Amino acid sequence: MPTLEHHKKQAKLYLKWHRERYYPVADAIGSILPRFRHLTDSQILDHGFKLADAQELVARKSGFESWQALKKGLQTVTDRTATDAARPFLAFAEPQLFVSDIEAACDFYRQKLGFQTRFTYGEPPFYAQIIRDGVRLNLRHVDKPPFAANPADDLLAATIVLDNIKALFLEFQAAEAPFHQTLRTEPWGARTFIVRDPDGNLICFATSVN
Repeated sequence: MPTLEHHKKQAKLYLKWHRERYYPVADAIGSILPRFRHLTDSQILDHGFKLADAQELVARKSGFESWQALKKGLQTVTDRTATDAARPFLAFAEPQLFVSDIEAACDFYRQKLGFQTRFTYGEPPFYAQIIRDGVRLNLRHVDKPPFAANPADDLLAATIVLDNIKALFLEFQAAEAPFHQTLRTEPWGARTFIVRDPDGNLICFATSVN
C-alpha cells in the first residue's frame, strides 16, 4: 500500500501538470472532481487549481472522499510498505503512431474509429493527439516509414484493452473500418480484433485476461 509520502508526490505532480497545461490531467480532473465536470479541458487548465485540489484528486483516485480521509486511512501502513514511496508511479501510456498525413489520419480515426482530435501542432501540422474515453494516441508525421514491415508479421503499434469488445467490433464494422483481423478468441483466452490505419499501423483491441 503506498505511503502518505507517495501520495504527496503524486499531488505535486498533478499540480505541476496542470500548471504546464498537460491535457491528460485535465481529463482526470474533470472526471474525478465534481466541481470541474461542467468545464471543458481548456477551461479546466485555465481554472485555478491549488495543491488542496490536487490532494483531493489523489484521494478520490485512491477511493477516499478527501485528503484528510486518505491520511487517516494510511495510519495503519506498516514500515515494510514505506519503501513504496521511492517506487516510480506510471501515470499514462501514450503510444506514438507514425503517419504520412496528420489531417488525413485524424479524419480516419474520427470517422472510422470514433476518436476525437484533442490537438494538432504545427502549420502544416506535424503532430497531433487523438482521444477516445481514456485512450490517447499520438500521431507523428514522417515522410517515410521508420521501418519496413512485412504485412504478414502482425507488428502491433498499440493495444487498447476494453470490456464490451463485441459492441465495439460491430460499431467499427458498421463504419466500414479496415480490419487486419476480425474478432476472435485467442488461445490465451483474450478476445481480439485488429484495425489497420491508412499508414499501415496495426491497432489491436482486446479484452483483458484475469
